[in-house]
Amino acid sequence: MKDLARLHGKGFLVIGRAGLDLYADPPGTRLEDALQFTAALGGSSANIAAGLCRMGCDAALVTCVSDDAVGRYCLKQLDDYGIDRRFVRSVAGEARNSLAVVETRLENTQSVIYRNNAADFAMTIQDVEALPYAGFSALITTGTVLAAEPSRSATFHAFERANAVGLPVIFDVDYRPYSWASAQEASDVYSRAAALCDIVIGNDVEFDFMAGTEGQGLGKARSLIDEGAQIVIYKMGELGAITITPEGETRTGIYETQALKPTGAGDSFMAGFLASLADGQSVEEAVRQGSAAAALVVSRVGCAPAMPTPQDVTDFMAHADMRPA
Repeated sequence: MKDLARLHGKGFLVIGRAGLDLYADPPGTRLEDALQFTAALGGSSANIAAGLCRMGCDAALVTCVSDDAVGRYCLKQLDDYGIDRRFVRSVAGEARNSLAVVETRLENTQSVIYRNNAADFAMTIQDVEALPYAGFSALITTGTVLAAEPSRSATFHAFERANAVGLPVIFDVDYRPYSWASAQEASDVYSRAAALCDIVIGNDVEFDFMAGTEGQGLGKARSLIDEGAQIVIYKMGELGAITITPEGETRTGIYETQALKPTGAGDSFMAGFLASLADGQSVEEAVRQGSAAAALVVSRVGCAPAMPTPQDVTDFMAHADMRPA
């Protein structure tokens, strides 16, 4: 069993996409009514890396971006957030960066995702073969990176390399149906990935999906502990979360907040949760900090730009109420 105290080094290697988000402006505007948009760094892995840096950790991103103006925008944004991009490769040709056009509103939120010939799927085994795994505290990825080749094989190779040097592997299920050829393929790949990881985080729908049967997700989450995972977090939206470890289960609620939008909560939860573990907090306290970070992000415009600082989280937790589980 790997030593999760290694996370105290606060140096995270994050695999997955960086993209461009365009938000209809001002907040509350429907896409079809928008006359202007606000640009921001996007992509689940880049958002997590930005959140970790905001929380006082170090994060390096491993991905590919398109060799064009949008790819260069993403590279500049990574620099602005303090994300190490030594392992980001630009790809020429017809590959294009992921683009999300979204609304900042809570009810009937629309988002249009462009993922045709996505540049991040061009990541290869060569991109991950020589990474300095031993110099990091943990490897993080999200399910999006597994949706196509060659990035899928590259990610599994990275898991193998990380496990070989005792580096904790952390997986956010992050199921996006539009990225996959079939639901069955996604379920099989996710189950294979989760079995190789030390910390697995997903929501009830995603665990149901991995289990292959509606209502069986919690059982699937519990089974991952038997397969070797040390922490599994089963999120249930407004009903809170169940945290499962070899020692038992803990239920937590969510923080009350004035939400502007539903997006970004999962990425911020991951960053806040891991930053708390890196600070030596208990798993239960880390879940609370992750929940606070998620509540802050949904109350702000954007995802990466909305990621909180440690002081933001401390101030919020001092005054906000946590709804009981």
